[in-house]
Amino acid sequence: MKDIYLGFKFAFSYFTILPINFKQTDNLSQKSVLSSMLFFFPIVGIFLGSVTILAYIFIFQSLGMAGAVISAVLYMVFYGFIHTEAIVDVTDALYAKHSGKDPYMVIKEPTIGAMGLLYVIAFFLIKVSIVSFLLINSMFFEFIIIALISRFSLLVLIKINEFKSTFVNTLKNSLSNTTMVISLIASCIIGILLIGNIFFALFFIGIISAILITKVLQDSLGFLNGDVLGTSLELTETLLFISIALWL
Repeated sequence: MKDIYLGFKFAFSYFTILPINFKQTDNLSQKSVLSSMLFFFPIVGIFLGSVTILAYIFIFQSLGMAGAVISAVLYMVFYGFIHTEAIVDVTDALYAKHSGKDPYMVIKEPTIGAMGLLYVIAFFLIKVSIVSFLLINSMFFEFIIIALISRFSLLVLIKINEFKSTFVNTLKNSLSNTTMVISLIASCIIGILLIGNIFFALFFIGIISAILITKVLQDSLGFLNGDVLGTSLELTETLLFISIALWL
């Protein structure tokens, strides 16, 4: 039970901006803790989506489009831009490889390249625009479920791929089949309760998109790491936002 609790705290401390503290005696490297952390990752998506919607409804909705834009930006702030930042590194690495440089060395550099900056700004504007559209049109449950699906897709990617990253490989080795199945069942139940059978269509689109995006990036870079996963999450989530907006 303690490991489950630690995994819960770890998920929210790592994937959100919540100021969560740990004791020096807490061992976060245990497989059971990491497995629990991964299980709660989709739940983090539900939390982030719910907080964003509550902020929009009770604080910013009266501001119209401006309020929706503020709420959309807050959504990204709530997860600390941790996945958005990966787009910068991956873009710089892709352009570096085209120039004959080692993409892995570039992706590890702390500096930001011009192309990475331009691409992440463009992505930021697109994502804020589409999230604002969903909020204005009261697609609240759809927004929450997409935040869940995009994060569950990372569990699938971690499970089926090999990575050039010690931390991600440690997560892969910790992610048990039982954790995957329980997380899948929980995600499906929540999805059906909130948006009905349309959940299955979004889930299928999300998982397939994540796999294809990751495959393309792997073929282009020659490796997978945490930055590629973050980029896949962001692109998959945005594609799902656009899909539901066009669908409904």
